[in-house]
Amino acid sequence: MSCTEVWWSEMEHIRMPKVENVRLVDRSSSRRIQVGTLYLTATHTIFVGKGSEDRSELWVLHSLVCNVVKHKASQSGYPLLIHCKNFQVMQLIISQESDCHNVYTSLSRLSRPEKYEELYCFSFNPNVDKAEREHSWDFLDLKAEYSRMGLPNKLWHVTPINREYRVCDTYPADLFVPQSVTLPVIIGSSLGVAREIELRYQGQILMKCPFHREDSATICRSSQPLSGFSARCLEDEQMLQAIMKSNPGSRFMYVVDTRPKLNAMANRAAGKGYENEDNYCNIKFQFIGIENIHVMRNSQQKLIEGIVLIEKDWVSFGHKFSHRCGHLDGEAKEVSPVIDQFLDCLWQLMEQFPCYFEYNEKFLISIHNHIYSCHYGNFICNSQKERKDLCIKEKTHSIWPHLWENKLDFMNPLFKPDQSQNQGLLRPRTAPYCFKYWRRLYNRFDRELHPRQSELDCLMTVKEETQRLEEDLALCEQKLAVLDKERAKTLYMQKGVLESKQALWSLPLDTSLANTPQDYIGGFIGGAPNVFTLQQGERESSELCLFGDKPKSSDADNSDQESGVADFSSHSSGEESLPSEDSVKDPDSDETGPNRA
Repeated sequence: MSCTEVWWSEMEHIRMPKVENVRLVDRSSSRRIQVGTLYLTATHTIFVGKGSEDRSELWVLHSLVCNVVKHKASQSGYPLLIHCKNFQVMQLIISQESDCHNVYTSLSRLSRPEKYEELYCFSFNPNVDKAEREHSWDFLDLKAEYSRMGLPNKLWHVTPINREYRVCDTYPADLFVPQSVTLPVIIGSSLGVAREIELRYQGQILMKCPFHREDSATICRSSQPLSGFSARCLEDEQMLQAIMKSNPGSRFMYVVDTRPKLNAMANRAAGKGYENEDNYCNIKFQFIGIENIHVMRNSQQKLIEGIVLIEKDWVSFGHKFSHRCGHLDGEAKEVSPVIDQFLDCLWQLMEQFPCYFEYNEKFLISIHNHIYSCHYGNFICNSQKERKDLCIKEKTHSIWPHLWENKLDFMNPLFKPDQSQNQGLLRPRTAPYCFKYWRRLYNRFDRELHPRQSELDCLMTVKEETQRLEEDLALCEQKLAVLDKERAKTLYMQKGVLESKQALWSLPLDTSLANTPQDYIGGFIGGAPNVFTLQQGERESSELCLFGDKPKSSDADNSDQESGVADFSSHSSGEESLPSEDSVKDPDSDETGPNRA
């Protein structure tokens, strides 16, 4: 089905594309009510306010809508409450009951797509060509990421056993396994697993956290074994021993079960359960006590009512985004905020270790928003195999180039790359009072609940202001450089002119033809000097200077007076006649120059 066909299919579900005089209520203050027009499109619900100079617009993707609730009619109209997966809430009041019902019915269907092609990422079409879109999916290279961690090495190598997803269709094609493990052990271990979720200890040999180069420690993953009360899998035990050998710096290995122990014991009745510690050596078992997805879903709902790792560990290793995030219309019991927990844990670490993370909380919030919006194709489907079968890379766009282009907004100003004093290890405080409530995630749309500016906002503001001042300084320095260059050029030209004048008047003269005192009568100002003769080789140049056109500037006149040269403008430039006697001032006469009639 093409995007156009999907778009028309979505338009068929819209009963009321436009509703006038809808009131948008600010939930933090019931007195703040904005009147406007509500539009329903194939992809967005749009509210456009009116009655003000700057019309505000509110756009909400249908993929972000979690549920739509109709309340009882009030004196002001028919309330409609739209809850979003990113914790945004829209409270609308529609004047007509029929209009309210049509909007409710349309949104209920538009927010529950039945197939992947109805998600927004398949119709999202930015202005990029095919080659640029393909390149965006190669922005992150998992092989390069493993190489950065130091894999493969003498302890771990890549096995092609899952290249066609035959062993486990929820895991990636390339798997890292210990060098000492054999192929029969991998296959035998995969047979004794809880197959409805993911591969057993095959998963345990895959890196869940960066490989620690100093002591070769790894964190691996798996699902629960099919052990029951008495079942035993030798391949499982051999797999754990192989992992133990691949961590030579450790005397023992932890096997951590994230469930409460009571839940794990109850699962034994269904043939699942957990490992028997007596069957292993140098291994310690520990239960974390995290409740199941249903309890976590209800817990988050109560929390709401009361107020990068991502690509490798969640996307490639088969986190069920579509089920857990409710991307498609299906069983509600599969929905659970597991990815929200992960992001919240990262934020708690960032709060305790503010200098250890290169990104800030805006980066986590942006990822959280895009996980549920289905704006990009990274966070849909339940496995790598599903994404490959749906041709996600050919039909949708990747989020990572978009985030990289805006990386300055996501940088942590406190980040210190050198953390050698702690060997790169974080030891967080786990007491209950050490955990904080992430207000900027859960209440980011409630403006009245943000009375104070966060430390990050203050730092980012200072950083932006500093960056702006640095740009202004660089611009001023460029202008000063240009001015200095022009000034140096001007000084150089002035110096050249001065040197030329000095050279002209310092030319050697023929002293035999020098003027005698009797040639001057009354000084230089009123009189005219006799013509002095330059050397023969310099005569032509002196003619141009002395007998050329009449100077126009005052500087030329002054220079003539200082040099004792009279006004020779009455003579042609090519003649060399001596001044007449009438032109010489008579000391006994009151007149200057020749006699006048």
